[in-house]
Amino acid sequence: MEVGLGYLVTGGRDSPHHVLMPAVVTLSGRLVRLEPLSLAAIDDLVAAACEDRSTYAFTRVPNSRDEMASYVETVLAEQAQGRAVPYAIRWLNTDRIVGATRLMNLEYWQGPLLWSPGSLREVGESPSVADIGYTWLSVSAQGTGVNRESKFLMLSHAFETWNVHRITLKADARNERSRAAILALGAHFDGVRRAESRGADDTVRDTAFYSILNAEWPAIRERLYTRLGYAEAA
Repeated sequence: MEVGLGYLVTGGRDSPHHVLMPAVVTLSGRLVRLEPLSLAAIDDLVAAACEDRSTYAFTRVPNSRDEMASYVETVLAEQAQGRAVPYAIRWLNTDRIVGATRLMNLEYWQGPLLWSPGSLREVGESPSVADIGYTWLSVSAQGTGVNRESKFLMLSHAFETWNVHRITLKADARNERSRAAILALGAHFDGVRRAESRGADDTVRDTAFYSILNAEWPAIRERLYTRLGYAEAA
């Protein structure tokens, strides 16, 4: 497994906004390569999203080039603020981009407590907690191990490079397939938050919350390592 490392500096050294923030790096496994999301991926993402949309009932996936461009531009703006690290998922078996995912809702707990509670802190070189979310795949890549290895690579990066305290994963409470996949990672079910957000189908969505803590990661890592076949390849 190849994992690139690095940090991104924003602002000049004399600027009040000169801060270190997480750099977007390429994460590589046996099945997939998570590549930093860019505008160059838009057409490939549109092709992936339009293969067959029947599995996106609970997932908001752009349906046109204009929608995809807006989707990518929005998350790149969040990346520039140090709040997300987005990826295009390249399936190495086909050398095609087959979806997208991201580390998101990055929080930084270093430094003094801010008032009022909930205020955004300055970003730092390592987030304290993060979510993994907005994952979607083309229908041809579903059920192939692409999702599991993508999650493994991001979890490894978050816990082993950033040393986060917690990773949160969420799913529409009605999405049994996604919920089962999260549990299969070894995540702890924290509960359902009722009326948590607007759903992909424009209903009011209940959201199931899951988490993995830093102390739980070594055991989960070993199980995933075996399930992904890394142990046999070593």
